[in-house]
Amino acid sequence: DEEKYCIDILNQIKAVRNALTSIEGKILKRHMKECVKEALNDEKGFDNKVEEILKTLKR
Repeated sequence: DEEKYCIDILNQIKAVRNALTSIEGKILKRHMKECVKEALNDEKGFDNKVEEILKTLKR
């Protein structure tokens, strides 16, 4: 086992989190542009999409 400096490990974890947050934002943007836009034609479908997004963001 090679000991690593704690700050280096924390910096790596932070970098991974930032990368995942960036990807998450891009996926959400695409989802809203495609799926939610399509659901605007149907009130029930729109409500379902809004609930789906809110549920996902609360996790």
